[in-house]
Formats: sequence, structure tokens, C-alpha cells
Amino acid sequence: MMPNLGEPSCFDAELTATEAVVLSQPDCHPDKPEEACGVFGVFAPGEDVAKLTYFGLYALQHRGQESAGIATFEGVDAVDPQKVKVHLYKEMGLVSQVFNEQILTELRGEIAVGHTRYSTTGSSRVVNAQPAVVETRLGSLALAHNGNLVNTSELREELLKANTQLITTTDSEMIAFAIAQEVNSGKDWLEGAISAFHRCQGAFSLAIGTPAGLMAARDPNGIRPLVIGTLTDPDSTSPTHYVIASETCGLDIIGAEYLRDVEPGELVWITQEGLASFHWAPQQERKLCIFEMIYFARPDSVMNEESLYTYRMRLGRQLAIESPADVDLVMGVPDSGIPAAIGFSQQSGIPFAEGLIKNRYVGRTFIQPTQSMRESGIRMKLNPLKDVLAGKRILIVDDSIVRGTTSRKIVRALRAAGATEVHMRISSPPVTHPCFYGIDTDSQDQLIAATKSVDEIAQQIEVDSLAYLTWEGMMLTTHQSSDSFCSACFTGNYPVPVPEMVKRSKLMLEKMVSTPTSV
Repeated sequence: MMPNLGEPSCFDAELTATEAVVLSQPDCHPDKPEEACGVFGVFAPGEDVAKLTYFGLYALQHRGQESAGIATFEGVDAVDPQKVKVHLYKEMGLVSQVFNEQILTELRGEIAVGHTRYSTTGSSRVVNAQPAVVETRLGSLALAHNGNLVNTSELREELLKANTQLITTTDSEMIAFAIAQEVNSGKDWLEGAISAFHRCQGAFSLAIGTPAGLMAARDPNGIRPLVIGTLTDPDSTSPTHYVIASETCGLDIIGAEYLRDVEPGELVWITQEGLASFHWAPQQERKLCIFEMIYFARPDSVMNEESLYTYRMRLGRQLAIESPADVDLVMGVPDSGIPAAIGFSQQSGIPFAEGLIKNRYVGRTFIQPTQSMRESGIRMKLNPLKDVLAGKRILIVDDSIVRGTTSRKIVRALRAAGATEVHMRISSPPVTHPCFYGIDTDSQDQLIAATKSVDEIAQQIEVDSLAYLTWEGMMLTTHQSSDSFCSACFTGNYPVPVPEMVKRSKLMLEKMVSTPTSV
């Protein structure tokens, strides 16, 4: 089954317009860094791998809401790959919108690779949806990618010189074709993949299906997360079924047990014989994106042997130590600001309350609000509780401020609901630099903290006081070495060198921003 390559007119320029509606009119640029992608893979002969992947992607939906896809391999046979059938379906929309029972039934096989996408490179069109499927002399491969390469121009040029017929505008397809190119030169799957990885610079966490087995791989810095889980085979006493997911919440939903992380610079090869590990990068230096822990990953996912909910509460406690406030209530911006708000409340002794209620059933809509609705301030996602807020001094906790537009709308809504004072605390440092590794942030001149002081930001978003968590405080709460994380969005210290041409596309104010001397 191949995907419909038509381009529905409702998915392009308006894709994120109404999704961005928080308290007022639609905004084409949501006031948060947009999520990375979610990848999922299953090796489970005898199981309904498509349905397992569907639910895995459902749990990873927060990582990308533009498109979703699943590829399956039926008749897996390492000896005769030509007998293996590859089924593929991908479309624009949420996971629940893209798939139904009939489609999943037709996605038969023993191996599955799934992807839910937010476009950090390549436009929002179905042709750019993943998995990317390409042909090789050893049969088809299906690749799902989370991250961004920084050397796409060079890699694209290499592929075009070799007469590769690129179909999409994504770096993910380039990785797939690079593997195919190496395999077609005479290498086997492992050798071909490792050779291709050496040609890629940047962030990549990959799930790759082949007729011979399932691969999982991370770049040498492990910037984006990737975990391995096991499913108990009912016909065996040993767990011979394996699952790959961007986060542990993707394992939990299907009852898989967390085994371990895929390590930076590691390739995991899963076949009928079991799981084999290859460290393909000679120099591995862990640099997990700190924003995965602060905001992107789900709070019930586990990193560094604890839930991110626990970590985010600890951020709030540290924030209360660093920046106390004399207020009546502490509240969080739903949903991502709530754990830190609870931690702030616990540390300060100030009561926690829900002052904003989130409509969790809005989903995506492409119906534009009327002008009168815009003028009256439609509240599609967040609605303040007047009886909780009236006459109170409020401290609201959020995980980040990117441009400040949404923060200002929230503050105005809280005041309109009767709050006498509104103070804001942010459980991360100021975002001053764009990301080049798989998170879609604005160019630097659009990042409010890159051009304004904290006092100026407070004035713009109309709060009585504003404070951010310090970089040192953020790192202290990780209980890990600061060298283990990428925090370039706060410091400008990029762990993987970014080509000057790529830098210039987003770093428009580099000379205006000074990085903390303690970093």
C-alpha cells in the first residue's frame, strides 16, 4: 500500500494557524519552540506490528502533529529479501486521523517503522511525510528520523552527483538514500548504514526497517532521545520481541518493558537472532537536548532513571529558591508549566491552584474564527477561572518564553478575571539562540530574550515581576554533569559545528548576545 501523494489544500500555509490560538486571534507562529518528531519501531513476528506502532505513535503525538506514517515488512527473510513485501501508508494529520482499522489491517508484517512529524526541514506536505522508503539491491528500507542534519547541502550535492533522484526536501530522505548508496556499492546493511552515518553531521535518532531486521541508531552526541523496550513473546520464555521509541511513554502504552537507551554513536541491530550492538562512532560525547527534559518529552517519560514530572517539579523548587514572590496563589500554564508550578508551591509554601482550564479536546481546526470572535478574544484552549483568581495576587509558572505574545495574552486574561497582581516565573533560562538540531525555533531576531532585558520583557508581557531560572540552577537540578547536555538555545554553545551559511540563516543578532561566562 503506497500513500496518496496528493496535497490537500488545507495542509500548507494554514497548517498551524488555528492550532496557535490560545486566548485570542490565530497566530501563524506559536509562542513555543515546536516539537521534534517521534519515531517508533517494532520487531515482533506473530504480533500485529501495525497496531502496536499505531498506539506507539499515539503516545508520541506530542512530538509532531503534521503527518504520520507506518511502513511494515511482511515475510521477513534475510536470505531472500525479494520475497519481502513492504507496505506503506502516510498522510497529513494526527495519528488518529491518518489511520483506521482497515488501513492498519492491510499493513501486515513482522517489522514496522512509524513516524509522527513536525517539519523542522522540508515543507508541510504529504510528500515529505515519513517513513522514507527507498529501494536497494538488498530490498527496500524504511527510515524514520528525529533530528536535523547541519550538512544537508553537502550531502544533497553528493547524492545528486551520484544521480540520486531525490523526491522530497527533507534531510531524512537524504539519510535513507545515503544508506542505499552505500548498500548498492556492495556493503551489507550494517556496513552500509555505518558508512552513511559517517557522512551525516548533526542530530539523528533513527528507526530503520529492512528485509533482514530492524535498526536503531543515534548520532555521536545523542542529541535526540531513543529507547529500547521488550515485549514478551507468548510462544517463548525469552523476550525476543523488541520495540524502539523516542520516549518511554511509547513503550508504556503497548505494555513493553524499558530495556535501556540507545547510546550516543550506537547502532542496534535486531533480527531473528536477537539484539546486537555496534558502536559506530569512535568519539561519543553525550549531549542530550536539555529542552527535551524541560518541555518537549512527555512528563511521564523516564530519562536519567526518573520521570520528567519529578525533574520538572525540581526545576520549580529551584526557581522558588532563586526567585521568591509575595503572592497568594501559584499556578502553572497548562499543561507543561504545571509540574514546575507544583514544585514552586511546595518549596515556597504558597498554595497551588488551577487558574486556567485547558480544553484538551480542541485538536486541530481549519475553520477560521470570525472577526467578531477575534475582537472579543476567543478562548479555544485556555479559559481562566474567575472565582479562583478574583482579588488574588497570582504567580504563574511557565517553562519558557520565546516571543512573548502568548504570555501577554495570558496575563491580560488573568487580570480581566480579577487578579490584582500577576507575576511570572520561568523554569528555564532565557532562550537567546535558535536550535539547528531538530527543534523549530524562530530566527534569533524573533527571540524576545535575544533583544530585550528581563525588565523589558516584563514590561512587554505586562507582568508585575518576571524572573527566569538560572542556567546554573537548571543544570544543578539535572543531577548530571552539565557537559552531558546540549543547552545551546540558552548559551549559543553548539556541540556540533554549524556551517556558517546555515548559521547566518538564523543567527541574525549574534554580536548583540553575550553568553554566560559560567557556561
